[in-house]
Amino acid sequence: MLLLQANTTSLFNVSDLLLIAPELILTTVACVVLVMEVILPYRKSKLTAYFSLVGVALAIISLGVQWGSIRGGSIDGFYGMIRIDGISLLFKAVFLVAAALAIGISTRYLDIEGEQHGEYYALVLFATVGMMFLACGYDLISLYISLELMALTFYVLVAFTKREKRSNEAAMKYFLLGAFSSGVLLYGMSLLYGVAGSTNLGDIAQSINEIVPQIKNAEPLDVIKGLRPLMLLGMVALAAGLFFKVAAVPFHMWAPDVYEGAPTSVTAFLSTGSKAASFVLYFRIFNEALVGMRTDWAPLLGLVAAITIMVGNWAAVTQENSKRLLAYSSISNAGYLLLGLIAGNAYGYIGLVIYLFVYTLMNMGAFGVIISLRRRGIIGDNVDDLTGLAKKAPGLAAMMAVFMLSLGGLPATGGFIGKYFLFLGLIQRGGTDHKNWYIWLAVWGILNTVVSFYYYVRFIKVMYLGDRVADDKPLALSPALQTALVVSLAGIVIVGIYPQPFIELAQKLISP
Repeated sequence: MLLLQANTTSLFNVSDLLLIAPELILTTVACVVLVMEVILPYRKSKLTAYFSLVGVALAIISLGVQWGSIRGGSIDGFYGMIRIDGISLLFKAVFLVAAALAIGISTRYLDIEGEQHGEYYALVLFATVGMMFLACGYDLISLYISLELMALTFYVLVAFTKREKRSNEAAMKYFLLGAFSSGVLLYGMSLLYGVAGSTNLGDIAQSINEIVPQIKNAEPLDVIKGLRPLMLLGMVALAAGLFFKVAAVPFHMWAPDVYEGAPTSVTAFLSTGSKAASFVLYFRIFNEALVGMRTDWAPLLGLVAAITIMVGNWAAVTQENSKRLLAYSSISNAGYLLLGLIAGNAYGYIGLVIYLFVYTLMNMGAFGVIISLRRRGIIGDNVDDLTGLAKKAPGLAAMMAVFMLSLGGLPATGGFIGKYFLFLGLIQRGGTDHKNWYIWLAVWGILNTVVSFYYYVRFIKVMYLGDRVADDKPLALSPALQTALVVSLAGIVIVGIYPQPFIELAQKLISP
């Protein structure tokens, strides 16, 4: 415990390195993977995948050691640039699970595509490092650098199948729009720094909590009154930049094209790990730094969440390509996850964490099944490609059915537990603040959840009621892909049937 104390001197404290031990492990493993790719022959490149999984396992062990060290508190390091607390540890665990599952479902896909290269797994690990620093970052500078590390690796991953025109086009769209959103986000951060005079989130929160009451009591010509437009502009710029990262309306148009064009394994990782990282950044900035401006940003996020839920669900109804359909599903789920931030209470935070964890398992599992359909000459990306899957591979069809029903929020699945707490948090906030729009927003989310069952059940319909089998070729799943699917299925079922340990853990570590 003495080694984990926050740095209180002007000199660099080497013990601060222990606070980022999981990130250091992943970085080292990623560098070794790059060297292995050069040394190993092509047919042995898959060994880099298993070595990467070993690195993820070591990072999880290191995370567990930190978990036992903080004992419900928090530890600052690197002059307040990072903070290790319950929030960071929970989200880091989600990122590591997402990385492990992404590596697991990638091995077979890269074999089929002829792109089995070690740098792919190194990029996945570097992206995970960026996500983990986003979870523990407590300064605008460290948060922005972490976000760019994650984004730059994803730009390369989306274009990893260089011979595919769609992949290159998707990467270019993602890069151009991502650069624009990063500029908007950085502009918002600069305004926030100008108002608060600090980049530390704690200092910003303290400054805003002092400024907001003064603005209300100030005379119209007072200088302090002029800070309000800057604060509002900074808040809107930050929200807009992050709306792009989570694919929320009106900054969602990149998602269907990128999800469809990117390699399927990259799409799975992008739709889960990247989204979870963006939401922890949302949490840090809005529910910690800008908590004093809650009355300003809560209605804005509420309006965007309502539109995002509607657009995502209704657009998914008409999709035939399974990856585009799941892209619009991801857009609607971004709206549901925003509800947890809007609620800003214990139930909302519990719902946010549980649903992000379960959403990672659901999406990874669904894309894993889509990957299992891909063979040379057969892409398997359309919904109709699952026709008759129940006859050819009944176990795989049953897994896909569970993933889809959980995404819809059927009781006894993990998706239901997450959405239940998200909606309950909104209703509780409405009662606490005596504002009916919170309750109407919860009702809107529930109604749109019913709509979502229409397109999720389409997968089940073609698998079990289809008149034909899409093709007679047997499915060959790699051991890593099988393990990833089983882990995803088990997690969803366990959270759905026995959620109490997960609820208590989330409540203990991140509830206000």
